[in-house]
Amino acid sequence: MNIERIIGEATEYDKKQELEVKKPKSWLKSISAFANTFGGKLIFGISDDGTVIGLENAKSDSEIISETIKNRMNPIPKFKMSFQEIDDKVLIIVDVMIGDETPYYYSGEGQLIAYVRIGNESVPANPAQLRELVIRGSGQSYDSLPSRYMFEDMAFTKLRSVYKQRTGKSFEETDYESFGIVDGNGNLTNAGALLADESPVRHSRVFCTRWNGLTKASGLMDALDDEEYSGGLVSLFQDGLKFIMRNNRKAWRKLPTSRVEYPEYPERAVTEGLVNALIHRNYLEIGSEVHIDMFDDRLEIYSPGGMVDGSTLEGKDLRTISSKRRNPVLADIFSRLQLMERRGSGFKKILEDYDFQENSREELMPKIYADANDFVLTLYNLNYYDKKHYEQEKGKNQEKFGKDSENVRKTFGKELLNGTQRSIIELISDNSKITAKEIAKCLSVSSRTIEKHIKILKDLQILERVGGRKDGHWEIIE
Repeated sequence: MNIERIIGEATEYDKKQELEVKKPKSWLKSISAFANTFGGKLIFGISDDGTVIGLENAKSDSEIISETIKNRMNPIPKFKMSFQEIDDKVLIIVDVMIGDETPYYYSGEGQLIAYVRIGNESVPANPAQLRELVIRGSGQSYDSLPSRYMFEDMAFTKLRSVYKQRTGKSFEETDYESFGIVDGNGNLTNAGALLADESPVRHSRVFCTRWNGLTKASGLMDALDDEEYSGGLVSLFQDGLKFIMRNNRKAWRKLPTSRVEYPEYPERAVTEGLVNALIHRNYLEIGSEVHIDMFDDRLEIYSPGGMVDGSTLEGKDLRTISSKRRNPVLADIFSRLQLMERRGSGFKKILEDYDFQENSREELMPKIYADANDFVLTLYNLNYYDKKHYEQEKGKNQEKFGKDSENVRKTFGKELLNGTQRSIIELISDNSKITAKEIAKCLSVSSRTIEKHIKILKDLQILERVGGRKDGHWEIIE
């Protein structure tokens, strides 16, 4: 039996072979976890291996389930029950809705425990998760709550100057409240504490390391560059970006009147990744900071706290994931600073920036890992993998054809062609007299871009120009 036929498109479910009346905790923890995270379905009458067993007295069991939830859950989550009959065997499906009165506790045996979903398990919420559930249940966010610091003790010169620089507008005194830096009573919010020049929130630091090699090493001598930044979020963003960009080497290719640069990491993707790490991190995770780790082949940006709803990204299309903001006040302020969009399309922007790079390939697209506690963005060094791929393919062809063979250059070059270069070859195959300007128009790119790719094709002895600019034509060298 395919369980998806029973639960539909639900990605979160749990199953029990029978109703354990004397051990309600064994299944109520799933009810608590579903209500506290992103909802789910609990199915009674299916064994661990997915075999449909059925319940002997489903109607009676349903009444016990309903009564037990009401007596042992605090508050009572929203749920609905239904019966499913398969081959004359009856199942009970308890569909638990995501709650807005979190945390939802299991109460019994002198215990009061809130559970959350980690993977396919229901586990007790840790202190940070519990605090986040309490805040969510209050209808507020961490960054909107009053902090324990005084507004008059803080300065916001960096925020004010960057706002003026990026928007052309002056930061007014009334903006402190409209931005959410102070609340209606004049109290400094957590967002305000994080944005202050000398932020008193110690764990908002950013640790940056450029490692020597492909892995982290144990000694300081193995780090090529190392910085620890503290201060307000605007300064942390600027300092973190500067660190990455000074370690972001550029290759370049000379053109007749200019040169084209190839950065290891596209700047827009880096900017989006760093903003997301600072704005959407879980600031309730005390003792955990944002980490920027640069290796020879990749850049990793780690931030505490996974997806806001606790879900994972496995098997999901990153370009279509809807934005859920853990810190909406901070997100709104950074959008006012024109450092992120209100609609929240960070994942899509990061991927599109890699799409745009001429030396990008499918296997080098950014990777995002998220669980309940951690979020890691991995950006791949396009120049490292381009060089590595070049050398690997060159070695293969030299072994196959011999080091001095003419076939090495031809075969090697063709295997390395990217999408733009292949499209140029196709257009020239159809019309050998087509001009670079016409090719650029067909491919919706600049003439300079086409000239660059044509030069590469000529250098690889794949393409040759015969005759002059007006009366000549292209020849593809077979």
